[in-house]
Amino acid sequence: MNKHSAKIVTLYALVLTLVGCSVLPRGAGVEREILDSSNQETREFAVHSVTRDFLPLVSDWPVTNPEVSSGWIRHGHTQAEPVIAPGDRLSLVIWDTEENSLFTALQQKSVRLDDVPVSPAGTVFVPYVNAIRVAGNTVEVARRKIQTKLEDIIPSAQVQLYHEQGAANAVDLVGGVTKPGSYPVIDRHFTILNLISQGGGVTAGLRNPRARLNRAGRTYVRSITDIYENPALDTRLQGGDKVIVEQDTRYFLSLGAAGQESLIHFTKESVTALDAMALVGGVADSRGNPAAILILREYPTSAVRDGIRGPQHQRTIFSLDLTNADGLFSAGRFQIQPKDTVLVTESPITSAQTILGLVGSVFGIAISASSVSD
Repeated sequence: MNKHSAKIVTLYALVLTLVGCSVLPRGAGVEREILDSSNQETREFAVHSVTRDFLPLVSDWPVTNPEVSSGWIRHGHTQAEPVIAPGDRLSLVIWDTEENSLFTALQQKSVRLDDVPVSPAGTVFVPYVNAIRVAGNTVEVARRKIQTKLEDIIPSAQVQLYHEQGAANAVDLVGGVTKPGSYPVIDRHFTILNLISQGGGVTAGLRNPRARLNRAGRTYVRSITDIYENPALDTRLQGGDKVIVEQDTRYFLSLGAAGQESLIHFTKESVTALDAMALVGGVADSRGNPAAILILREYPTSAVRDGIRGPQHQRTIFSLDLTNADGLFSAGRFQIQPKDTVLVTESPITSAQTILGLVGSVFGIAISASSVSD
């Protein structure tokens, strides 16, 4: 073997060594590398193909982000008149035509009791009839209650009742608006959008602004765009509610042979796998494998279940094939969850092209070397 042939063999052997060591330059692994396991039973992750048959099963699985599961309170229907709450103030005018009245003096037809507080127990004190529960009642219902009690001792008594709301009948609007502050619940139809309007509207520049409602120790979160578009989501507010308007902080990761590798923020309340592919710029035409899109998700330990009613492993991979109709339609219904990783795997052809390029380079170098030597 001459010297030139020896150089060619050496360079070719180097290429084969690189190929065998799997150190070819590329942006992500191919599907078989990522999912490969010698023992399926001991593998520390589960793999599910996202198809039409699988979608009904995964829809019942728990979510990875508790905030998503907190749901939302729908609008509901009720009378518009406000209700009395502890901390409110009432004023009573009691009319009595009796000559020997317990309330009025001679020639006096009525007596006024101003600024009567509603106790923490929801009652007001009225002389001669003791405490009367009025919290949770409209003004008219409370008026009739008080008058009925008085009629037992003053048959001709008639009552007028005036209501002033206290701090417990107000809601706090915190951040994300032009004028944050405390606002009274005007009536029982006072809603989230009414409150935001009184606060001067959502601050400009917030990404996918969301309303966070804190009520009785629970938190409810919803995109304000959804509330705008669906009146049934325009929740009626109650005294003591706290509403925070904030930008959406949820995100997922895009890696591999996608149009971009980045942290991608949610642009709406619900993002599907097909939405996610559009947000990341799709599959890189020159090297991505549209038949092997992987979504990596880690569930909390408490979510792991036996059987098909939940994830069998904390680490779960969902595989999508965007080269057929079922895969495309299913991707349009599969929900991305916060902190998911969307991985577009490399096409096997990319590795083959890299190998051919290296081989071509080897022979090119060898031929150049031979020409120089000659």
